[in-house]
Amino acid sequence: MNYPKKVTLGDITVRDGFQHEENFIQTEAKIWVAEQLILAGYKHIELTNLGNPQGMPQFKDADVLLKAIRSSKKVSHLIDSVSITAITIREKAIERAIQAKKEGWGPNRILLMVSTSESHHQKNSGLSLAEYWKMAGKWIPLAREAGLKVNGTVSTIWGCPIEGPTEMSKAIEFAKRWFEIGASDVEHADHDGSATPDRVYKYYSMLLDAIPRPEKQIVHFHTTRGWGLANVLAALQAGMLNFESTMGGIGGQPANFVSGVPVSGTGSYYYKDPNITGLVSTEDMVVMMDEMGIDTGLDVDKVLEIGSMVERIVGRRLRSEAIKNGRIPKNLTGRG
Repeated sequence: MNYPKKVTLGDITVRDGFQHEENFIQTEAKIWVAEQLILAGYKHIELTNLGNPQGMPQFKDADVLLKAIRSSKKVSHLIDSVSITAITIREKAIERAIQAKKEGWGPNRILLMVSTSESHHQKNSGLSLAEYWKMAGKWIPLAREAGLKVNGTVSTIWGCPIEGPTEMSKAIEFAKRWFEIGASDVEHADHDGSATPDRVYKYYSMLLDAIPRPEKQIVHFHTTRGWGLANVLAALQAGMLNFESTMGGIGGQPANFVSGVPVSGTGSYYYKDPNITGLVSTEDMVVMMDEMGIDTGLDVDKVLEIGSMVERIVGRRLRSEAIKNGRIPKNLTGRG
């Protein structure tokens, strides 16, 4: 089997991980996690969502977070080499990111998203696919002109929680379209855990045949059905180099109930049990790759320390097995 010798990993705990939490995560805790991730070697972190926080109050501290990480003395020697991403699904959020960038405290990368499923896309963005592509085509050049990198995400590649099965070939066409209208890179997302390893390998093989630029493609898996790391392995075999994840495998659909208050989020949860919607566990993926001899550029022990603290921050045991069992010993223990 052929695996890459080196990969690039991004952590999206502070945004995607915490957005599904039904208790507001204190701003100081979010700042701590972001700082520690950077100190552990991460060059790509997703920090917040610049959309209207009324329906997603986990992001009401977006400006504070962005300003804090830019001014943090703990990571001041590293911050210029780190990609800080904010989600900007609609026009006002993009405009907000552009203004923040001009003022010197904003993100240096933003994320827009389409789903191959029309109904899923409509629920997430409030626009039809045709309307969204038109909007993105207008705003991406403005963002790039302001010095922002732009990620275009494709979702529901392997299935949709609303419509069911989807066509993988449609996602390839959407990826091409993102690059055509100016996206810097493209994320390929399994947001509901529908992907299976065989179809993951098939899809990423199709993708790299169509767009042979693995450094510009990002892998995003949820592990709803327990297949997350198997899918990571399949993507590695297909030749993918960039992966993202969350501490403890948390995250998913924005919470519709936060700190005792019902909120809109993105509507009703798609799943019977909202506690099993999360992403691949950062800790487990990092340890697995390290044991495989794949260079992640990260301090593995520090990653595990951060994961342990994230469990304390959210107040419960999370889904990382590496947190529970640790790394495989590198030397003989001397015990019989």
